[in-house]
Amino acid sequence: MTTQQAVAVSPKTLKDWVHDGQEIALLDVREHGQYGEEHLFYVVSTPYSKLEAEVDRLVGRKDVRMVLVGDDVGELSRKACKRLADHGYTNLHYLDGGMAAWKEAGLEVFAGVNLPSKAFGELAEHAFDTPRITAQELNEKIKNKEDMVILDGRPYTEYRKMSIPTAICCPNGELPLRIDDIATSPETTIVINCAGRTRSIIGAQTLINLGVKNKVLALENGTQGWYLADFALDHGAAKRHALAVDPAAAKQRQARARALAQKHHVPFVAGTQVQQWLAEKNRTTFLCDVRTPEEFAQGTIPGAQHTPGGQLVQATDQYVGVRGARLVLFDNDGARAPAMASWLAMLGWDVAVCEDALQHKWSPVTKANQSKTPELEKLLPAELKASLDKGALLLDLRVSTKYREGHVRGAQWATRPTLATIAELKGKSVILFVDDAVVADLAALDLTELGVSKVQVCLATKEQCVSAGLDWIATANEPTDSQSIDYLFFVHDRHDGNKAAARQYLAWEMNLLAQIDEQERSGFRLPH
Repeated sequence: MTTQQAVAVSPKTLKDWVHDGQEIALLDVREHGQYGEEHLFYVVSTPYSKLEAEVDRLVGRKDVRMVLVGDDVGELSRKACKRLADHGYTNLHYLDGGMAAWKEAGLEVFAGVNLPSKAFGELAEHAFDTPRITAQELNEKIKNKEDMVILDGRPYTEYRKMSIPTAICCPNGELPLRIDDIATSPETTIVINCAGRTRSIIGAQTLINLGVKNKVLALENGTQGWYLADFALDHGAAKRHALAVDPAAAKQRQARARALAQKHHVPFVAGTQVQQWLAEKNRTTFLCDVRTPEEFAQGTIPGAQHTPGGQLVQATDQYVGVRGARLVLFDNDGARAPAMASWLAMLGWDVAVCEDALQHKWSPVTKANQSKTPELEKLLPAELKASLDKGALLLDLRVSTKYREGHVRGAQWATRPTLATIAELKGKSVILFVDDAVVADLAALDLTELGVSKVQVCLATKEQCVSAGLDWIATANEPTDSQSIDYLFFVHDRHDGNKAAARQYLAWEMNLLAQIDEQERSGFRLPH
C-alpha cells in the first residue's frame, strides 16, 4: 500500500466508526506532549518517534481497520501511513484535517492520558458509592496508631518515588491474591491509595466486590491529596507484599474471584479455545499475563504481553491498541485474572480468563513480515568527538527534559517528526545521540530519505562523554516548553513539587464526567 492509498476520513465518519461495534485501531501519531494537550476520547498514543516499534505490540492484526490522527495539515498522518504500509498494514486511514477539523465539527477533545480508564474510575466511584477517607482523617489514624493498613495500589517503581508514610506496596492486581496475608484480622481497616484517584477507587472497590469483611476505604486524591494537605510523603520506601502465597489458602481466594468474574459474565476457557481465537483472521485477540514482573520474567506463553492487572484496568490503552478486540487474561493462581477481568468487562471489553494458560501446549507464534531499519554504526565517545571535530552534525533525540538536564555542547535537540525542519541536511554526516537505539533506527529511515549521506549513533552516558573530553552542558529553557512536544507538563509536574499542577490534574480528572457524551458513557457496563 502506498501513501496515496491511505484514505482520508471525515470527523463524522470517524465518530461513527468508533461506536459501530467493529474493531478499530485509532492511533494518535503526534508526540506525547501534543497528544496529552488535546485528543480524542478513545485514541491510543503512538508517537511517530517510536511508531513502528510500538504498533506491533498494540495492533497485532495487519488488516485491522486503522485510523491515524496527526497534525491539522495531514502531513504527519500521511507520513505515518507510509511507514505503517511499509510495515505491512493494509487498511489505513487518517483523520482529514486532524484535531482542527474534529473541533470544527463540534466534537469533544480531551486533555490528559488514559482517558477511558480515568473516566471509568469516576463513574465507578458513583456507581458503587465507594467509601473514601480524606488525607486529614488518615493522618489522624496514623498518629493514633489505629489498627489499619495502608496499601499503595501502584507498581513498585511508582511507589518508591513517593508514598504515604507506613504504606505497603501491593498493586491493585495483586489484592485478590494477597490481601488475606496482609490484613489477617477482619477488624483491620484497609486504606488503598494511588497517586491520584482512579487506582485508589478501583483498588478499594475490588476488595469490597470480592466480599472482604474488613472496612475498606479509598484515600481521596491519593498522594497528591496528601501533599496538597501539607503532609510529608516518604521517598524511597521499600515495603511490599510478600511474593510467596500459601497454597493452602488458594481455593478460597480462587472461589471468590471466580464468583466475581461470573457475576460480570466473564467466561472461563481452556487454551484450546484461545488457540482457535488466535487463528481467527477477522478478529484480534490479546494475551494478557497479569502476574508480577518477577513471575513474568521467569517465563510466559508465546505472544503474551506483561499487563499487570491493576495497570491493565488503569491504563488499558497502553497495552491494547484495538478498540473492540478480545482480551484473554491469565495467571497461575486463579484469583488475580478473574478479579481483573470483572473490571475489564465493566469497562466494556470482550474479556475471558484462560484457566490452563501456563500448562497448555501452545503453537508457535508466527510474526508477519516487518520492515527492517538500517543497522547504524555505533560510536564510542572518543569517536564521537573525532567526528564532531570533522564537522558531523550531532542531533540529540532523547526526551526534552533529559536534554535540558545535560547534553554534549553543540548537540541540537530534535525529534523524529521535526527532522525535516532542520536546514541543510542533504549530504551531511549525522550522529544521533540517544538512550534508546530503536529511536535512532527509526529516525535514520527519515534522515536517509532527506538525503543525509551517513547516519551513526552514540548511546554514551554523561560520564563517558566527559571522560572522552566532550563538554557537557545544561540548558534549563532549551528546548522551550512549546518546543517540548514530547512532554506533558501538567501530568508530570504534579509529582515534582508543583501544587498548581497537582490541583489542575485532580480538577481535570473529576471533570471528565462532564465531558464525555452519551455514546462514550454507554460503552461502559457499570451497575445502575
